[in-house]
Amino acid sequence: MSNFSRRNFLKLSAFTSAFFGLNSITPGKSTNEINDIIEELATTPAAKGKSVIGLKVAPIKQVRVAMIGLGNRGSGIIELVNALAPDKATLVAICDIQKKKVDEAVAIINKTTSGQKPDLYFGKKDSWKEMVMRDDIDLVIICTPWEDHTPMSVFSMKNGKHVACEVPIALTLEEAWLLVDTAEQTQKNCMMMENVCYGDEELWVLNMVKNGVFGELTYGEAAYIHDLRELNFSETYYYDFWRIKHHESTDGNLYPTHGLGPVAQYMDINRGDKFDHLVSMSTLQAGMTEYAKTVDPKNPYYKKTKFRHGDMNYSMIKTNKVRVIIVEHDVVTPRPYNRINMLAGTKAFHVGYPSRLSIEPNGHSYLKQPEYKEYRDKYNHPIWARLKNEIEKYGGHGGMDFVMIYRLIDCLNQGVPLDIDIYDGAAWSAVTPLSTKSLELGNNSVKFPDFTRGKWKETRDLGILTL
Repeated sequence: MSNFSRRNFLKLSAFTSAFFGLNSITPGKSTNEINDIIEELATTPAAKGKSVIGLKVAPIKQVRVAMIGLGNRGSGIIELVNALAPDKATLVAICDIQKKKVDEAVAIINKTTSGQKPDLYFGKKDSWKEMVMRDDIDLVIICTPWEDHTPMSVFSMKNGKHVACEVPIALTLEEAWLLVDTAEQTQKNCMMMENVCYGDEELWVLNMVKNGVFGELTYGEAAYIHDLRELNFSETYYYDFWRIKHHESTDGNLYPTHGLGPVAQYMDINRGDKFDHLVSMSTLQAGMTEYAKTVDPKNPYYKKTKFRHGDMNYSMIKTNKVRVIIVEHDVVTPRPYNRINMLAGTKAFHVGYPSRLSIEPNGHSYLKQPEYKEYRDKYNHPIWARLKNEIEKYGGHGGMDFVMIYRLIDCLNQGVPLDIDIYDGAAWSAVTPLSTKSLELGNNSVKFPDFTRGKWKETRDLGILTL
């Protein structure tokens, strides 16, 4: 977009916000200052390496894996990696700052007959660096607190390792660009492990989309709605209260990728379409303050009141193809778990929790169970049928975790591109800093950077759809 047309867009955005009663002018900042800030957010820096879109590496018959972080998420992931050993992968080394977590991981491995005897790293803040610098590791899997994701991923790639990292992979736009630049400079895979993209329902919907069941896609809704109050205030669940600290420091959508990842894949984001701009709003903060009154008086967050994060964040994304995606975040309301998983097209409509499907020309009602089952059986993703026994045995969030780890390792075994690349991870994670900035700028529209540097225009199939 030219500078002239870009500035016109920003002026129109500010006018539109004012028209709808939004606070388009942030106190202390002029319209021009706000426009300059928004323009800077969308700036695309010069490339420092070669694009890793479609990156292929030499097949790795047995992927040598190291893991950083063996807590709530890591303890589950290590079980799944161990399940693929020794035929497809081997556990070379594992690391956690807490020795007890390392011991627990060893106990998980020893309950099996895999024969894995990984080297153990623990106790020191930088033990993970010592491990990553080894020359007998192909893949580093990172399951640590959010703020560690980018620095650990960057360090691992710079030391010649492929990376698979938990969500979100970046907390700021600067981190997202650093990850993209490092992947391009090192020509290493850097996958954000968005497990929901491998869910049974999500892959089924994706398969229907690619087979034309939905027609032309128009909008979707995604969410992370999960009452985490008890866990956030727990003195043991999140190491050093790392998660609740984000509620103290940040407003916006703290955790967008679970719901957004599948919808982005339905809509071919970075593969023919792209996120264009975002508007975000948050409610007042009340849930955390109320819950803080109920915890043990010895808890450091007892009667804490200074939480910045609103109870509900509502962010709306518009794509280049004029599709709209609504992304919700709520982890403090006494409300049942929901990712929504809504998708609308000209021929069909789906919404999850529970899964319901309506098909043209009977759009006034959802399919009855027999008709629904016909679509379920016809478009069930083949990887779920192929791995049925393993999924039932190893599970992980209904089986999606096992499918994700299997697919990650199998792609490296084959030397084919991963399903989720660094551009996906950067774009999906960017919702967090952009929603924060939209709020700071009085609910103004903010533009997404183009992490692909124009390559989003290239139509490409997801690898998971080529099975």
